[in-house]
Amino acid sequence: MNRLRINSCISTLVSLVCIAASQLVAGAAHANSVIQVTDSSGQPVQDAVVYAELAGSPQIAKSATAEIQQKDKKFMPFVTVVQTGTSISFPNNDTVRHHAYSFSPAKPFELKLYSGKPAAPVIFDKSGTVIVGCNIHDQMVAYIHIVDTPYFAKTDASGAARLPAIPAGKYVLKTWHPKQPASAPVQEQNIQIDSNGPNLTVKLNYKAG
Repeated sequence: MNRLRINSCISTLVSLVCIAASQLVAGAAHANSVIQVTDSSGQPVQDAVVYAELAGSPQIAKSATAEIQQKDKKFMPFVTVVQTGTSISFPNNDTVRHHAYSFSPAKPFELKLYSGKPAAPVIFDKSGTVIVGCNIHDQMVAYIHIVDTPYFAKTDASGAARLPAIPAGKYVLKTWHPKQPASAPVQEQNIQIDSNGPNLTVKLNYKAG
């Protein structure tokens, strides 16, 4: 067998190994899990944050970005969930200037009176909840929930959160909503990710108004 044919065989074998490995990895991550979130009376809850964490294994985002715009004297979206390490920009799309700020321990910051897009985004490098306000317009408020995992989602109007594909294993499923009492801890439950899901319903300890 000549050298050219040997190299061709090796190349084919390497390709087959790579395909098999990619299929194995894909097989380990299962289809999106749907988490249904309700209030204490069973009504669907919008803007609830749902995320799955590996115990004791925080994961930091690499070069992740997000945006919270200011329009019609509102922060949009009202609730944002990002992974630790994410940079968030706060463009002002109104015709008036805004002064965005937060005193939350997870990320205090201040963007003094400005229009358009600030020169630099804010990096959220610590997990927790950040409440954002405007020093000029008191009715403006937004919530940012920073999590130590890439497996997160936010519920839609039907109360459904669709988590991205998660590798098989044992996780802690956490659920949070800004209208829960400030003193209430994030709700937690242990889950097992396998080939079947899971698809779960989480009931929060508050009554939607």
